[in-house]
Amino acid sequence: MAREHFEDVEVGETRTFGEREVTREEILEFAERYDPQPFHTDETAAADSLFGGLIASGWHTAAMTMELLVTNVFTDLAATGALGVDELRWPSPVRPGDTLTVHTEVIDTEPWNEELGLVRSRTTTLVDGDEVMSMVGLVLYERRER
Repeated sequence: MAREHFEDVEVGETRTFGEREVTREEILEFAERYDPQPFHTDETAAADSLFGGLIASGWHTAAMTMELLVTNVFTDLAATGALGVDELRWPSPVRPGDTLTVHTEVIDTEPWNEELGLVRSRTTTLVDGDEVMSMVGLVLYERRER
C-alpha cells in the first residue's frame, strides 16, 4: 500500500477508528509509576474524591490515544514525527471498563521546508460518543514533491 504523503492530506479529512478497553490494573500501574495522585492510585481515596471513583490519568489517556493513532493510522502515513500538541484537554474522566475510540480531523496544512509539510489535526478521544480528551497534533509529513 502506498504511504500517504503531505500532498495527499486534505483539510477537512476525517477518520474514526480503534476500540481499546481500559482496565483497572493498567490505570493503577500507569498512575503508580507516572502520576501517583490518590484518585488514580487508591480506590478508597478515589471514591471520596471529586470523581467519585478510580480514573485514568490524563497522561495515560494521551498515551492510549497515541497507541490507537500509531496502530490504526500512522503505519499508512509518511509521518516523520511531531512538533508537539496544542489545546490538550481532558473534559471527562476515563474509568475502568471504558472503551476508547479516536476521531481525527485535519484542520490545516502548510509546507514546512523543501522535504516536509506540517499537518495540524484535531484528535478527539471518545467513550460512548462522549469526549474524554482532545488535542491538536502538529505532525510533520514527508513531501513527495521536492
